[in-house]
Amino acid sequence: MPLNCGIVGLPNVGKSTIFNALTSAKAQAANYPFCTIDPNVGVVTVPDERLDKISAIVHPHRIVPTTMEFVDIAGLVAGASKGEGLGNQFLGHIRSTDAVAHVVRCFDDPNVIHVAGAVNPLDDIDVINTELLLADLETIEKRYTKVEKLARNTTDSKVKAEASGLAKLLEAVQAGKPARTVDLTDEEAVAARDLHLITAKPMLYIANVDEAGLQGSNEWVDAVEKRAEEEHSQVVRICGAMEAEIALLEPSERAEFLAEMGLSEPGLNRLIRSAYRLLDLVTYFTAGVQEARAWTIHRGTKAPGAAGVIHSDFERGFIRAEAYHCEDLFAAGSEQAVKVKGLYRSEGKEYVVRDGDILFFKFNV
Repeated sequence: MPLNCGIVGLPNVGKSTIFNALTSAKAQAANYPFCTIDPNVGVVTVPDERLDKISAIVHPHRIVPTTMEFVDIAGLVAGASKGEGLGNQFLGHIRSTDAVAHVVRCFDDPNVIHVAGAVNPLDDIDVINTELLLADLETIEKRYTKVEKLARNTTDSKVKAEASGLAKLLEAVQAGKPARTVDLTDEEAVAARDLHLITAKPMLYIANVDEAGLQGSNEWVDAVEKRAEEEHSQVVRICGAMEAEIALLEPSERAEFLAEMGLSEPGLNRLIRSAYRLLDLVTYFTAGVQEARAWTIHRGTKAPGAAGVIHSDFERGFIRAEAYHCEDLFAAGSEQAVKVKGLYRSEGKEYVVRDGDILFFKFNV
């Protein structure tokens, strides 16, 4: 199942336009709030030149890139945590995502209504963040009321850890700080995961700009970048209108269009790379005559866990992983040449898979 990123934002910031362009999906886009009634899902392939280079050497029958899922979630408004607009329904959709991409409008256009009457991305960020914090506050308070009483009358370390973690989260969220900024112990973190707090999720900002704002100075983007730096987050500049044009072009025409605009790649590539950094993801490959394929795992995953991404039986019956790095393959020119150079290895259960590894798993169930 692909990792997913929920795209949120106030109405009319260009959220659904960007989603449509990035995923070539057909979410309704209209110049009024709540045009997105159900979350729209688009699965996109993750561009990776290394897979192409591996395939050129191995000559597989099939090439399968890894994917990422984007979920277009309807525009939130002030009061969403209390059910305003379509609030609670969509807060629920956000809870099920792995990360949040917050689209903020950083362009002026009198023909596109802004829900607040004027363009002010920092105010937009505050509105969304406040609603997410209020939703989390309600969740934490409900749980803390029950657990705090239990913790006073038990010696159970798990209950006490949950109570202490909830106390930390409650203090932070009441102060307007997202849950992801709270320093929790391992035991506290395990208990906190069950709450599915929205502000615990990694968040990046998508600054929706006009063409001039893609590369030039833009005071609104500057303000968003400053805010993101304070939150240890990231910002990706995307021109929604331009991405919509690119999405309509034939693949062979896209490179020429991007070159004319002074760009080396579409916004999707930049967004995916930022999402990967945000979620601390890496890619490993499997490569053979039948198939060359990319797989996504979290950085720090050991070999059995990486095998489990392919199939649970691979993890359960893991014996070892035969491994070499794609850069060694590119330099040597073939798997046999990699072996001759002594770069083909046999790794056990404690091996931490590296970005760019090519693996072949041995297992027995």
